[in-house]
Formats: sequence, structure tokens, C-alpha cells
Amino acid sequence: MKHVPSKVSVIVPVYNVEKYLAKCLDSLICQTYQNIEILVVNDGSTDRSEEIIREYAHQYPDKVKSYLKENGGLSDARNFGIDRATGDYIGFVDSDDYVNPSMFEEMAGLAEKHMAEMVICNIQKVDQHGRIIQKLTQVPNMPEKIDLENNFSVFSDISYFACNKLFKKNLFEEKRFKKNIHFEDIQLIPRILLDCTTIAQTQNYHYQYFERIDSISKTHTEKGLDILKAVEDVEEYFKTTKYCGNERELKDFQIFEGVYSFVAYLAFVKNDDVFYKMCEKLEYFMKKRDIKLKNLLQFSRFGKNYLLSLSLKKNIFYLLFFAGQKRLIRKFI
Repeated sequence: MKHVPSKVSVIVPVYNVEKYLAKCLDSLICQTYQNIEILVVNDGSTDRSEEIIREYAHQYPDKVKSYLKENGGLSDARNFGIDRATGDYIGFVDSDDYVNPSMFEEMAGLAEKHMAEMVICNIQKVDQHGRIIQKLTQVPNMPEKIDLENNFSVFSDISYFACNKLFKKNLFEEKRFKKNIHFEDIQLIPRILLDCTTIAQTQNYHYQYFERIDSISKTHTEKGLDILKAVEDVEEYFKTTKYCGNERELKDFQIFEGVYSFVAYLAFVKNDDVFYKMCEKLEYFMKKRDIKLKNLLQFSRFGKNYLLSLSLKKNIFYLLFFAGQKRLIRKFI
């Protein structure tokens, strides 16, 4: 009996990206993996995005499924796609990014080879000319197949982007992206990982993350507090899982996502009042979890001291912040 390859559903939320959309969709149409459906969800765009989507749906009716909905935000558009996906696996690609031609062939292959519920690839940040700005290695020094019970450090080490991963569809049976928040990936993806037994990874840099100058991520406001709320949601779910005894990894997750990621966000908050208010919220977060200075200084990621792995400028920034020199920091940044 001939083996039928698993079907992959790729969800592309679209909102006012007429300049970038064709490059994104071309990279998905050109995938070497054939059993693929591309669900393009127009989240109420007001530019030419809908016209571009219709052109692709008309030209590639076997692959592209187009949907138009009222604006509801990134989470709502992704959830809309999840509800309509018919694949065995689900992937997400943001509409201003693009991917390598073999991305889904390799990742679906790894999922089947290792019976993995989640597969991860590396990311490259690129500029408008396609030049590589930064390489983001996701799971260094780990085997292709990762048994979570024996390698649970992965929980606190990996970056929780949705877009460089392939997920078994049943992971979304009772879970969706939380609406009307920032950092929805940090809120959901760790909880999905906690439902997994086996994950797989490739060291290939399949996902090309386009760093837009006009990106929403460049506007840093009180919305950054959603990071702390996301960590709280993960903590609550952690208690209910088979990994609940792994308290050290939970603490490392709290330090990396709740402190380091939050402070990195704070560096770009321009309003002084907002900055100091957010600092107070972080201090309360740390006190409640008994996160001390020594925990931050000793924190390791991928087996290496995290602070020592950073650039000198970032190192100075974090050390000034942890030393309580917040007013000095405002001048430093």
C-alpha cells in the first residue's frame, strides 16, 4: 500500500502587508512538500492585500485557500485559520516573512520519522534586501530527536516563536491563541510544549524573519506587561502537567521570559512614567517568585552563563538594571 504523506496546513494571517505579501506567498507556493494547504486569512486589511490574495487563490486553487474577516488581531486571525485547517500538522508564517523551499518537507519528515508532536527550525533575521542581520539558533547541542522527559532544559531554553515550528494538529484541540494581548506566543506555545512527549529539530535556518522598521514590535508601551501575564498563565498550566516536578526549569523559564525578556523590552520604552511603573510590576513579579540577584547572575541557557554570552552593551545594561541603577539606565539607552 502506497504511503500518503501527511498533510500540512500553513496559516498566514494578513493585515496591510501589500509590500511584502507576494514574497511570503511565493515562498509557500514553491515548497518542495506537495501535500500542503495555505490558509491566507485577511484580517480586515485596508490596502491591496485582498487583491493580491485573490490573485494567488485564483492562480493556485489547489493550494491557496483565501478568507476575509473583520479585523480582530493576530491571535484571532490565527485561530480562524486553526478552525479551518484540514492538515495533520499546522504551521504559521507571518505575512511579511518568508521561508526556505524545503522547510515543510524537512519538518514534516522529522515529525513522522521521530513521531514528534512539535518540530523546530532555526531563524534568520533579514533586512529589506534579504541580507542576514542575525542568526537565531534555537536548540544548539541537542540531538535531532528530543525526549522531553530526559531533556527538559529545553522548556526554559528555547524561544517561543510560533512561526519556526510545526505542530501536530491535535495539540490545538483545546487550545487557541489568547486574543487582544501582545506576546500571545509566550502565552500559548510553552503550554503546547508541555503537552508534548517528543519534539524534533533541524539546525537549518529555514525561517526568514523580516525586521521591519515600521513593525508594531518597535512601539514599546505598557502592553509589555502582557509578558508577565503570559508567564503567569504558563505557570498555572505547568502545575497540571506531568512535568510539574521540574521546578528548576520552571524557575529558569520565569527568569528568562519573565525577567530577561521583559527587561529587554523595557529598554525601548520611551516614556519615563511608563518605564518606572513597569519596573515596579517587575519587582513585584520577582519578589513573589523569590527571584534574587544571584539567580539572575547565575542563570544559564544552553549550558552557558547567559550574561556572559551577550554583547558588552547588553551586559552593562542588564547589570545596571539589576543593580537598581534605573535612572542611570535612562541615560545609558
